[in-house]
Amino acid sequence: MLDAHCHLDLYPDPTQTALDAERAGVSTVFVTNLPSAFDAAYPHTLQFKKVRPAVGLHPMSASMHTERELSRFKELVAKTSFIGEVGLDFSRDGLATRDRQLASFRFVLQCLEMKPKFVTIHSRRAETAVLDLLAEEYPHPVVFHWYSGNLKSLSIAIERGHFFSVNPAMILNEKGRAIVDRLPRERVLTESDGPFINIGSRTIVPRDVKVVEDALAEMWSTEPSAVRISVAENFRQLLEPLRESGYVQHR
Repeated sequence: MLDAHCHLDLYPDPTQTALDAERAGVSTVFVTNLPSAFDAAYPHTLQFKKVRPAVGLHPMSASMHTERELSRFKELVAKTSFIGEVGLDFSRDGLATRDRQLASFRFVLQCLEMKPKFVTIHSRRAETAVLDLLAEEYPHPVVFHWYSGNLKSLSIAIERGHFFSVNPAMILNEKGRAIVDRLPRERVLTESDGPFINIGSRTIVPRDVKVVEDALAEMWSTEPSAVRISVAENFRQLLEPLRESGYVQHR
């Protein structure tokens, strides 16, 4: 199983959550909101074979995008092939920091120096701006995490070869299912976005990507095992250019 986007450090017991995911056979991309958060968590990830720590600069943390954080982000890009969570948020909650977000996201993309990485993107109410900056600064596929934008921008993202990670919340409403229904199967990954989603009365954990596998199997008229194989292959396809370029680093 694959959890392409999970905030392990925001769980009450991150180590136990990671251990449970590892025991369940879930490969987990552990996203962070700031480089300082990556630094704090990184030593604890070394005991896990299936946890990929990602260095992030979250748009909703824009007020904390200090020179120190930006400088550290640039240093850490060489330490991991996994980048996230990064992007833009022009929702009501994010509009106040719009300009800072734009500057930070451009900085993030420029730090990648056109090299292929696994990049998981936040794009709420900012899909056009995200696509524009990607077109200018980064010529490789990225992963749109929990895409919730309009179908026009979705079509553009698909045409440009980008991927999409799907979580349980996306398949529980008509708009989300309409989006998922338009995604090419060869571009779909699974994610939990834990701990920001609930499964019934409890907080989601990485192994709950099985819920997404089951829903996709129903939508695609296939078996959950076939979905899992497809997602694993999509993940492999995303990582292959990194391996070919010699940039894959999990540690």
